[in-house]
Amino acid sequence: MNNVDISRIIEMAWEDRTPFEAIHGLYGLTEPETIKLMRQQLTSRSFKNWRQRVSGRKTKHLALRSDEIDRGYCPTQYKHSRGK
Repeated sequence: MNNVDISRIIEMAWEDRTPFEAIHGLYGLTEPETIKLMRQQLTSRSFKNWRQRVSGRKTKHLALRSDEIDRGYCPTQYKHSRGK
């Protein structure tokens, strides 16, 4: 896995509305494998903050999500560069 993929996985793991299943679908990493990657790539403090944030968060698991949530990210999440 290259640095760009690792960076994107970390970004997806931090996002509230991106379920672990989306990471698995795009990169083939299961939730435990994503947790392991996060542990390896983040500082211990950042990892603890992340685990506390995602533990029990319904939006991180498709089976626990409300049917009203039909997207994996917030529409304002991605910043598009505008040509000058």
